[in-house]
Amino acid sequence: MSGTVYHEGNRILQRRLGTERLADHIAERYVLDALADEHIGWITGADVVYLATVSPEGQPECSYKGGLPGFVRVLDPHTLEIPSYDGNGMYRSLGNAVSSPKVGLLFLFPEHSAKLRLTGYGEVTCEPEDLAAHHGAQAVLRVRIREVFENCPRYLHDVAAGVHSPHCPRPGHQPPDPSWKLKPEYDGLVTRSSATRDPLTGPTGG
Repeated sequence: MSGTVYHEGNRILQRRLGTERLADHIAERYVLDALADEHIGWITGADVVYLATVSPEGQPECSYKGGLPGFVRVLDPHTLEIPSYDGNGMYRSLGNAVSSPKVGLLFLFPEHSAKLRLTGYGEVTCEPEDLAAHHGAQAVLRVRIREVFENCPRYLHDVAAGVHSPHCPRPGHQPPDPSWKLKPEYDGLVTRSSATRDPLTGPTGG
């Protein structure tokens, strides 16, 4: 799948920084075109998602969408819905989706030490039957999934404990390797900076 995951801009940097083989490995093994059962479980318990859209002029926009756990509704492994609640009436993100349907989603699950990234195509609906499935919604963004992949959580901070990630570079500190780098499948594909195994898991780089 690597041939459809990366564009030439990605490839230029991969070649320059020596990660092309690693990127191909990740794309072929971990980039999916539908949600796995585990992902569906995570999303149905999520209380926040970050939504990226783009204007007709190509101007990017990123917004926070929050609700009670389960506010994002998974219709099937290829489709999910995000309600739009009462706000400031600008409709910048949803307006972008009306004009330029390509969207990106980022889910964070601190309790799972995981990040989930999705790309897809958004459709905005205000039909009564669609709103009825989302209490309090003024509109609904339905997303048809194109790509989904887990992203290494090593740089996530422990907000509850008020502790920054030990993987963040800082003077006088050698960050531990994330556990995914220590897997045999990555032999010859990554540079390991230490032999310390950390408690975080994840198949892809941050």
